[in-house]
Amino acid sequence: MKTITFNSNNVSAYVFEDTEQVTVSTENITCPNFIIGDLNSTNSTMHTEVTPPEDWMGGRYVYDGTDWTEVVGWVDPSEMTDPE
Repeated sequence: MKTITFNSNNVSAYVFEDTEQVTVSTENITCPNFIIGDLNSTNSTMHTEVTPPEDWMGGRYVYDGTDWTEVVGWVDPSEMTDPE
């Protein structure tokens, strides 16, 4: 698989199958079904041949190029309650 991480903190934002065409340019990242407009070759890194955790969710894990670590203080959005 592939993952795209933010350069600022190594948080994994997206994962893709190895077979999916993902193109990183200085303007954006083009994926099979959408364009990631806020990430590009200057503020993100695409790592290939990775195995994300089974419970991976965008923003949940840091990937440093070798190891996956859960983001400190991460909360599953589905478990968040309405503040009302």
